[in-house]
Amino acid sequence: MYSVNYHRANSVADAVKLLKTGDAKLVSGGMTLIPAMKTRLAAPSDLVDISRITALKGIKVSGKAVTIGAATTHYEVSTDAKLQKACPALAELASMIGDPAVRHRGTIGGSIANNDPAADYPAAMVALGATIVTNKREIAADKFFKGLFETVLKDGEIVTAVTFNAPAKAAYQKFRNPASRYAIVGVFVAKGKDDVRVAVTGAGDNGVFRAKTIEAALAKSFDPAALAGVKISADSLMSDIHASADYRAHLISVMAKRAVAAANG
Repeated sequence: MYSVNYHRANSVADAVKLLKTGDAKLVSGGMTLIPAMKTRLAAPSDLVDISRITALKGIKVSGKAVTIGAATTHYEVSTDAKLQKACPALAELASMIGDPAVRHRGTIGGSIANNDPAADYPAAMVALGATIVTNKREIAADKFFKGLFETVLKDGEIVTAVTFNAPAKAAYQKFRNPASRYAIVGVFVAKGKDDVRVAVTGAGDNGVFRAKTIEAALAKSFDPAALAGVKISADSLMSDIHASADYRAHLISVMAKRAVAAANG
C-alpha cells in the first residue's frame, strides 16, 4: 500500500465535493478498490468513504415498488424480510455473493457501479427492468451498463439507490467459479405482468446482456420445456481459462432452465 488521504463523507453532497480533491475515488465496501490498491492497479490520492451516509442505506417496499439504498450490504439484501417476500430471487442472489466477509462489507451500489463482467447484480437489474438512481438523474438498467467495468456514470455522479417493481415470478441461477464464487455464467429470469426478461452475466464479451431468444420462447410458455429447442450462439461470448465460449453457451441454456424451474416453484 501507499500513502492515501481518507475522508468520511457525511452526505451525498459532501461526497461530491470531496471527489474534487486530487484523484479521489469513492469507497463503500471496498471489495474491489482496496485489492486493486494493494496490487497497485489503482492509486487514488484520496478515498471518500460513503458507507455511513444514512440516506444511502436501507430497503423500502411499498406494494410492488422496491427501493434499495446504494450502501445497503449484500447481507442486508439477502436477509431483509420485506424483500424476501416481495422479490425472493434478489435476496437469494445476494446470499450467493462471495463469502460472509464480502457479504457483510460489499454493497449493491458499489457492485453496480463497478460492473464486473461476472458480477451478479447487473443481471438482476437488467432482468428486473430496474432504474439506477444517482445524485443527478435516473437511468434505466438497460442503458446503464456499457461494457466491461464500464457504465454511463459521469464524473461526480454517485449511485444513490436502485428501484424496480417486483415481478410475478423470478429466479437466479449461476454456475460458480469454485474459488471466487463469481459467475462463470449466471442467468436471472423475471416474469412481469406483460413480458419476460432474461439477463446473463459472466458470459458476454461486453458484460451483462439480455438473452432475447430465451425471452421469446418463455413469453410463449414460461416453462423449462419451452427452452428445449432454443440455440444459444457462442459468437459474442467470452473464452478464458474457466470456460470456452461454446461451454458458456451451453451453460446459459442450462442455467435458464433451472431458473425458470425455480421461479415456478
